[in-house]
Amino acid sequence: MAKPRHSRFDCHPGCAVEATISLIDGKWKAVILFHLMEKGVLRFNEIRRHIPNVTQRMLTNQLRELEADGLIARKVYAQVPPKVEYSLSPRGESLGPILVSLKDWGDANMSLFNGSQIAAE
Repeated sequence: MAKPRHSRFDCHPGCAVEATISLIDGKWKAVILFHLMEKGVLRFNEIRRHIPNVTQRMLTNQLRELEADGLIARKVYAQVPPKVEYSLSPRGESLGPILVSLKDWGDANMSLFNGSQIAAE
């Protein structure tokens, strides 16, 4: 069961937004979710290959938090060596349109990340 980050969603007008952002607020969480959305099922090292700048410890922590929040499913196979696969849960899949929108916005505004548009605005 996912751990609740907020006990109430009616606390103020932005509370639902705040709660949603808190689920994907880690540096790599949205990126992990996006790769799982695109690829389906991935093993730990496959995720690391898709995100080369993430450390093993950080990836482990982010995956644990995503699993605890009910956004990803972790399937462990009883074999030697151990095999673990990660996929989006139904709740994680429901974030798909949001992740696609974030990617589309980033693609359209890539110049902002290079600093060329910041001074002009």
